[in-house]
Amino acid sequence: MPDQYTFTNPVDQYRTDGYPEQGIAEPGLESELEVRADHGEDTYRGTGRLEGRKALVTGADSGIGRAAAIAYAREGADVVLNYLPEEQSDAEAVAQLVRDAGRKAVLAPADLSVESEARQLVRTAVEELGGLDAIVLVAGKQVWVDDLADLTSEQFDATFKTNVYSVFWVVQEAVPHLPAGSTIVTTSSIQAYSPAPGLVDYATTKAAINTISKALAQQLAPKGIRVNVVAPGPFWTPLQASGGQPPENLPEFGKETPLGRAGQPAELAGAYVYLASAESGYTVGETLNVNGGMPTP
Repeated sequence: MPDQYTFTNPVDQYRTDGYPEQGIAEPGLESELEVRADHGEDTYRGTGRLEGRKALVTGADSGIGRAAAIAYAREGADVVLNYLPEEQSDAEAVAQLVRDAGRKAVLAPADLSVESEARQLVRTAVEELGGLDAIVLVAGKQVWVDDLADLTSEQFDATFKTNVYSVFWVVQEAVPHLPAGSTIVTTSSIQAYSPAPGLVDYATTKAAINTISKALAQQLAPKGIRVNVVAPGPFWTPLQASGGQPPENLPEFGKETPLGRAGQPAELAGAYVYLASAESGYTVGETLNVNGGMPTP
C-alpha cells in the first residue's frame, strides 16, 4: 500500500471530479458522507517522530483533526481525542485506530464554545496522560450564509467562541502544565487571506487565529513553548457537507486551486506532525499554508 513517502503526481493523487450535492446535519459525521475522506487510515506510516509525546487534539473525530490524531499516534504519541458528544461514533473509530498503533487513546467529548468545558478538557488531558506537551487545535464552526442580513448574532457569537475563544481558553489553561519543548499548533485557513462572501464570520475568525497564534508565539517562545499555525485550503471533510458550503457548490469544490482539486485530510497530517516535532525546533510563529497552490501573503 502506498504511503505518504510514495512518489506521486499531486494533480491526480485524489478525486478530481468534485463531490456530490449532499447536505448532512451539523456538526456532520464522517460516517454520513457519501464520498468518504482519506485520513491516512491505510496510508500514513509513522517513523517515531513524536515518540513518547502527550497530545491533545480537538476536532479529532473527523476531517483534519482525525488525520492529525492518527498520524500523532503512529508517530508515537498518546492522544486525547476531543469532539462534540454527538460525534461519539466517529470518535470511537479514531480511538480504535490510535490503540491499533499501540498508543493510549482518551475519549474526551466537550463543547469548546463553553469556557468551563474547554478548560476542563485540558485538566482531563493532563490527568489522563500524566502531563501534556502537544496541543493541536483543529475544531471549528463553519456555516455558509449568502446574505449578511441572515447572519445572526447567535451564529456570529458561536463561531467566534468555537474558533477563537477556545484557543484562548485552552492555551491559557494549558500553559502552566507545558514543559519546555512543548508545541501548540492552531488551525487557520485560506479564508483568512481570500474570504468567501458567504463565510463572513468564519473567515474573520481564521484571520484572528493567525494573529492570536503569532502573539502567543512571541510570549511563549522564551518558555521554550513553540506556537505555529497550519492554514488549509479547500479540504474535503464533513464540515463542508454540513453547512460549510452550499450543496450546489460541492461538485466544483476545490477546483479553483492550481492543482485543480480539493485536498484530503491525509495530506495535512505531515504538516501537523512537522510543527510538533523537534525537526521544526527553530520554527516559531509560522503559518504553514497547505492549500494546493493558492497564493497567500
